[in-house]
Amino acid sequence: MRRVSTVALTVDEVRALALQAQGLLGRPFGFSPGAAARIGRQRRVDAVDRVLRHLGAVQLDTISTLARSHELVPYARLGPVGRDAVERAYWGGGRGNAHPGEPTSFEYWSHAACVLPLEEWPWFAYRRRSYRRAGIRWHEVPRQALAGIRARLAAEGPLTTTDLGGGRRGGEWWDWSETKIAVEWLLDVGEVVCVRRVGWRRVYDLAERVVPPQLRAPAPATLTGLPVSWEETDGVTGPSDADCVRELLARSARVLGVGTLPDLLDVHRLGGRHVARAVVERALAQLVEAGLLVPVEVAGWAAAYAWAAALADDAPTGRSRTTLLSPFDSLVWHRARTSRVFGFDHTLEAYVPAAKRVHGYFTMPVLHAGRLVARVDPKRDGAVLHARQVTFEVGPRGGVPAAAVAGTARALREAATWVGAEQVEPGRVLPASAVPALTAALRG
Repeated sequence: MRRVSTVALTVDEVRALALQAQGLLGRPFGFSPGAAARIGRQRRVDAVDRVLRHLGAVQLDTISTLARSHELVPYARLGPVGRDAVERAYWGGGRGNAHPGEPTSFEYWSHAACVLPLEEWPWFAYRRRSYRRAGIRWHEVPRQALAGIRARLAAEGPLTTTDLGGGRRGGEWWDWSETKIAVEWLLDVGEVVCVRRVGWRRVYDLAERVVPPQLRAPAPATLTGLPVSWEETDGVTGPSDADCVRELLARSARVLGVGTLPDLLDVHRLGGRHVARAVVERALAQLVEAGLLVPVEVAGWAAAYAWAAALADDAPTGRSRTTLLSPFDSLVWHRARTSRVFGFDHTLEAYVPAAKRVHGYFTMPVLHAGRLVARVDPKRDGAVLHARQVTFEVGPRGGVPAAAVAGTARALREAATWVGAEQVEPGRVLPASAVPALTAALRG
């Protein structure tokens, strides 16, 4: 067995590696975010596609106070590329002009409901098997409806839930119709795939029709370069569960830069009922033994691991983006990790009663100079972007650094321009001593 040395890293080094891994340092996608609005549409579409492939997963959510989260994620890295470019990159079919009409991404359960690069399809075989073994998820599956949906998709091609007969029985949002339950079950177990949306509605199609043959056959492209066992288990054909976990664990390390095992598992929610702990530990050991992960020590952290290629590169360089971040952005979606890496405690309060909220409904962290310097709760109303609450991180003596105020004002002004607002109106500002400086910076 190969002897593995442990590398000591400071939190500052971890933070720089994390920003680099997340595509938030320098110009990893080929142009300055300030130039995004001036370049051609196809170049913007291609850039959004590269962001998706760089991150491996972009979380979806219905909340839209500034824009929906799947738009905010590329905006944070690219600038204002436009909704059309984002929608086309995710669901328009075709990556650039080389493969017109071919789907390049799909939706599935990863960290949560996410858009994923289509080449990730084989590595979720473990989850498709887990759902099939369980036989149930949120609802009892109406088995009698499955054959009819398969037949209609085969005969008629891609269909929405509305095309299939409607998604609800008339009650609350979770009161799904039998059709909706059945087609979502087929999506869970991989017989059906969503590679496109119309508006906010999923379009369902048969996996055999839209997933390329090379992704449904042995020898898929791997990040690790390690051998893959291909098998049919529990009615699902694909890489073995152990190989799926090992590949996704490696991809998680690449997109984090450095993380504890819980950090790595959280990216695609690899723990819990889907994967036995022994499978995870064996996959981790294989990646370390292969030299793909390096054990690291970070003061105050549990055992952690770095993506070896990131450590082999020169130290991360380039300016950090100044931007608002979606609370569902993969830089900050793991709250405990965000606290350890940035010293920043963040909670989504959208589902907290209004009277009990501390920072606001849809609080967005502000990234500036490689730090999270503030929280903003934005809401566009016509030509005005309201910063309903701005909460700054304070220094040891309770003051707010001038750079944090300037960075927050810049992020707000850029966001306002992006969504077509003409001005920014701050509401409550904490601490109140920062009001004059923020007001002046917004006017400047």
